[in-house]
Amino acid sequence: MVLGYKSLVTTASHLSSYLLSAALLWGGTAQAQMRISPLVIEVEAQRGQAQGVISVTNTSSETFRARVYAEPFTYNRDTGFSTLQSSPSDLTTYLQFSPRELTVAPGVTRRVRLISRFPPSLPEGEYRAVVFTETLNQATDATGNRVALTARIGTTVYVRQGDLSPNLTVESASWNSEQKQIQLLVRNTGMASVRPVASWTLQQGATVVEKGSIQPTGIVAQSDRYFLLKYPNQDQPIPTSGQYQLTGELVWSEDDEQRTQPFNVELTIPANAAAGQ
Repeated sequence: MVLGYKSLVTTASHLSSYLLSAALLWGGTAQAQMRISPLVIEVEAQRGQAQGVISVTNTSSETFRARVYAEPFTYNRDTGFSTLQSSPSDLTTYLQFSPRELTVAPGVTRRVRLISRFPPSLPEGEYRAVVFTETLNQATDATGNRVALTARIGTTVYVRQGDLSPNLTVESASWNSEQKQIQLLVRNTGMASVRPVASWTLQQGATVVEKGSIQPTGIVAQSDRYFLLKYPNQDQPIPTSGQYQLTGELVWSEDDEQRTQPFNVELTIPANAAAGQ
């Protein structure tokens, strides 16, 4: 049993959305070639050490080679997931994994074992990395030249050193003119990252305009991030301009207990919200 190990396992029907929500998929052939599980690993270090396992499954009819490597990452307030050159919360310095390269036959699952070792002097905190599995296959193009076909899927890994927890609040709601959707600004002042879900109700006066929910969305420790409500979607009209009330709650798990954070914020839909449609 892996120490302090928790995983977020998705059903096949939700796999694509989780890959994209964590920005883990590059290359259109990745889903057809391989499946990675889990996509998120959270581990609490015990005596400075923690472990995890990533399963790599070949779902295609051809053998592929792959390499495994890690990079620090964060969730940007506006753009979401992004890798970094360096970070105070970089786990890669303390992370080892094996194998670093693997060959996977059709229908076969290979495991990549992860282990982190922290020095005694390391301060308490959460350390993060995304572990990418990248295919190394080659093909021949129309002119007969050999070209590399690469696709990668990543698992985000969080290792907590010490007794840490998130602390979430909804700061405000606003209209995203580029996405043409409503968004929540969520702040995490805690020392641990978290992937909350959210339920929400949009009202204008006593009239309920719409209800909905948000899939798990990552927000790292001591940061803030916009959560898109996915409303309105392409089949729904943009709400008329004016003042609205947005209520609901954020929900997440912590130490096998469910935590909730209610919110109640004002929202202004501007007069030019429908511009460009």
